[in-house]
Parts: sequence; structure tokens; C-alpha cells
Amino acid sequence: PPTVPPPPGPPARGSLSLHRAYLRSPLGLLRVGQLVLGAAFWVTVAAHKYEGAAHFALFAAVLVWLLTLALFGLSLLGRWELVPWLGSRWLLTNLVHDLALAVGLYAAATGIMGHKAKQRSFCNLPGYSQHCLYSAYLSASICGGITACLYLFSGLYCLSRRCQDQRDII
Repeated sequence: PPTVPPPPGPPARGSLSLHRAYLRSPLGLLRVGQLVLGAAFWVTVAAHKYEGAAHFALFAAVLVWLLTLALFGLSLLGRWELVPWLGSRWLLTNLVHDLALAVGLYAAATGIMGHKAKQRSFCNLPGYSQHCLYSAYLSASICGGITACLYLFSGLYCLSRRCQDQRDII
């Protein structure tokens, strides 16, 4: 008697490979800069004693960094269509993430760390012998400001692509 063939399995997905065109695009390069400077921001804050509003600055930086890492990873692998509802609107998703979320949260975090650096500016004087957080807060503030600018540039890049009726991120 003839044997019955096995039932078909799930559809095979293509192998994972890097989307090199994305990595060389302006958005891909901006994402790498955002991830590096964003990590520098939150590592600088987390590595030193912090209190008060710096908790919010650290939370905002880590939240945006993790979301950026997810966007970067999905875009680099070319797998954004796997994200329900957002995958079909990937350019708009990147635009909203950059302009509405990231720029706003990084601007607030930069302001907080700048204010804290100003409060600690007295300990930057020569001969001050106590532990001083001024340079850490100032470094975090500078990293946050540059990161906010990078998010602004990537948001404007996505906006210009959207205004040109293009649907892809590259």
C-alpha cells in the first residue's frame, strides 16, 4: 500500500542575514551613534552616585536605548515585518520614536543632568578635597545633548523620506 506523505511543516523562513544597505544608510549610521552615546550617557550616570531627578534621567536614557536597540536590530536583520501592526508602518514607527519619544526624553534627561552639574560646580575648584560629581554630571549632560541631536537628525531624515512618499527606511 502507498504510504501517506507527512503533513506539511511550517513555511520555511529565509536565513538571517545582515541588511548591509541599512547599515551603510544615514539612518543606520545615526542609530549606531545613538546607541554608543546613549550607552555612554546611562553608564556615566549609573556608575556614579545619583539621587533625585537623576533617577528619571537614567530611566529615560535606558528606556530609549533599549527601544533603539530593538529598532536597530530588527532593521539590521530586515525583520520589521514580524512586528504586528508597526511592521507595515516601519518608517512612521522610526519617525515617532525619534521625534516624539527620544528627543523629548533625552532633552529632559540632558536638562536634569545639566542642572545637577550646575549645582555641583562649586566642587570643581582647585584644592577641593571631597569626592566631586561635577565632571560625571557634565559628561552625562554633554553625551545626552549630542544624543538628542542625533535623534533629531534621524527623525528629520525619516520625515523627509515620508514627505517624499517613500515607505522604506533606506
